[in-house]
Amino acid sequence: MSLELRGITKRFGSLVANDGIDLEVRPGEIHCLLGENGAGKSTLMNILYGLYQPDEGQILMDGRELTIGGPRDAIAAGIGMVHQHFMLVPVFTVAENIMLGDERTGPLGWLDRRRARRDVAEVSARYGLQVDPDALVADLPVGVQQRVEIIKALIREARVLILDEPTAVLTPQETQELFAVMRSLREAGRSIVFITHKLKEVKAIADRITVIRRGTVVGTATPDASEVELAGLMVGRQVRLTVDKEPAAVGPDTEPAFSVEDLTVLDESGQAAVDGVSFDIRPGEILGIAGVQGNGQTELAEAILGLRPVAEGRIVLDGADLTGRSPRQRLRAGVGYVPEDRSHDALVADSSVAENLVLDLYDRPPFGRRGTMDVRAVRENAEQRVGEFDIRTASIDTPVGTLSGGNQQKVVVAREMSRPLRLLVAAQPTRGVDVGAMEFIHKRIVAERDQGRPVLIISTELDEIYGLADRIAVMYRGKIMAIVPPDTSREHIGLLMAGAHPDGPAVPDDPAEATEPAEATGADAPAGAQDTENAKGGDDE
Repeated sequence: MSLELRGITKRFGSLVANDGIDLEVRPGEIHCLLGENGAGKSTLMNILYGLYQPDEGQILMDGRELTIGGPRDAIAAGIGMVHQHFMLVPVFTVAENIMLGDERTGPLGWLDRRRARRDVAEVSARYGLQVDPDALVADLPVGVQQRVEIIKALIREARVLILDEPTAVLTPQETQELFAVMRSLREAGRSIVFITHKLKEVKAIADRITVIRRGTVVGTATPDASEVELAGLMVGRQVRLTVDKEPAAVGPDTEPAFSVEDLTVLDESGQAAVDGVSFDIRPGEILGIAGVQGNGQTELAEAILGLRPVAEGRIVLDGADLTGRSPRQRLRAGVGYVPEDRSHDALVADSSVAENLVLDLYDRPPFGRRGTMDVRAVRENAEQRVGEFDIRTASIDTPVGTLSGGNQQKVVVAREMSRPLRLLVAAQPTRGVDVGAMEFIHKRIVAERDQGRPVLIISTELDEIYGLADRIAVMYRGKIMAIVPPDTSREHIGLLMAGAHPDGPAVPDDPAEATEPAEATGADAPAGAQDTENAKGGDDE
């Protein structure tokens, strides 16, 4: 089935989100829609799925014009969509979620749950999706929840499947599993529109690529195009895909500025999520924590900021014990914190950009005195930070929740790096952002290091760890498996991430030429490797 969009234009007030976009999706192909956050990708697909109505343009299926007034019309036409934020009811089973919106009853009027379970099992087996129809959605890892959304679309006979930033909340292993599913769907003749800003994924899975920049198609390409070429099309300028930094200007005898000593932190079930962890960071050094999501990294970061109690151990900054202090006291002590889930832990969606830029400073000079906020000072600060950190917003009064994910992340980074710091903790600092924003955020992190700050980076992206870290600590099931230099091979780090203890020393190599890390799958996979609490990236629009 061929799908064609002609001259699609969509305006939101003075903002032109889509400007005369043409797009063709051929039968049985994976067509990648590539662009920065806020480029207009999700808006275009929301039009195709009937969530928005275009101001101009046509949608054609097999040469016949479609009128799509809402999702029901799109589904009837054979179009399905898996949103970045899943549309599932956590307390329902997989089969019950599949039935929603298409409730079928038996002879006595009861919901036909048996048929729903049978449909899930049949589609799951046909495409290798491996989903239990009777499992509660709340108990499923995020990667399996995504499969439920795909099954829902397939049961409704979707011939064109839209995947909106599908890997934003997935571990590397879950991403590879998703790609296997996508290839299976392609072989079965389904067409897939894959929305992303991740260049490596585009080259790994796409048959054709359309690049959108600021609402306009700026080029088409094949997976043979280099990452540099694709990044240039996305951003409109040359982008460096590697981090420029000099070696850390600290010696091995330099006293640590920050230390974690025998730290144990419990999860909600009372188990040790962080299990006797110790490390230190010297001033002017970046320590990177590598590992598959769900191995204690989240709990470690939260314990450092005081958001989660410490069962045992100490957290020390410049000789002062922070262990018993509140989050406010730690912020006042100079701890900067970029959390992995900006939506829940870093921003107030309904408040303005200006207000979010002073969330932890609003009650202190120059922004507040005697319980009164100085609105002029807050606005002047916002104007300065928006320019300095290239935050793309119509106004400093715009609700931060309406910004693209990358621009929301810039607000968080701008707030945390615009005050005097003695320690920076950044968890998944570039999750859900495009290459342009990623380049900028990496530069700011390195700048903090170069000013003599200790920096802790927690990331599931090995490229990011290799690019930023002066030393790499690998976490597995709450423990530090090893702390190694940044020229350690990816094979070695991959084995550590999977919980293995390789014999002999790590073998240095060129990280740019190394192979991908060993996958932690099957019996070797960590128990929490597919944590359902993975942070969700911000919406593309």
